[in-house]
Amino acid sequence: MDLLEKMKKDLITAMKEKDKDKLTVLRMVKGAMQLEVINNKKEENEELLIDVVSRQIKMRKESILEFEKGNRTDLVEATQNEINILKEYLPKQLSEEEIDKIIDDAFNKINPTSNKEMGLIMREVTPLLKGKADMKLVSDKIKERVSKL
Repeated sequence: MDLLEKMKKDLITAMKEKDKDKLTVLRMVKGAMQLEVINNKKEENEELLIDVVSRQIKMRKESILEFEKGNRTDLVEATQNEINILKEYLPKQLSEEEIDKIIDDAFNKINPTSNKEMGLIMREVTPLLKGKADMKLVSDKIKERVSKL
């Protein structure tokens, strides 16, 4: 079963079981997907789901940082629970070693000579890692390696 089907079935299950937390998160994802379909004339598919879920997770991680600054542990906990629900709708995450191997392959293929070529490397690895790894982590790893050139 693909992730889009899983999300739709889980939405129905959450309604039947009156799981408010999961239902709220899944409705938010569904709404964000419909907005993308309407505004950007994108097709509702698994790739769109991964994009939307990744963006939702990123927004929540930023919120957690703000909540921590304000000592709002209740909101940190609730937001972390939402992130855990969202992660169910991403492909299996790659290990750090797998991410490093993909980055190594991109460096070998492009053979950058300065940090100005970071965009080329990101363009090479993004299709392989999008949704399967935290792109901020990937970006930081590439930035670190490029800065040593």
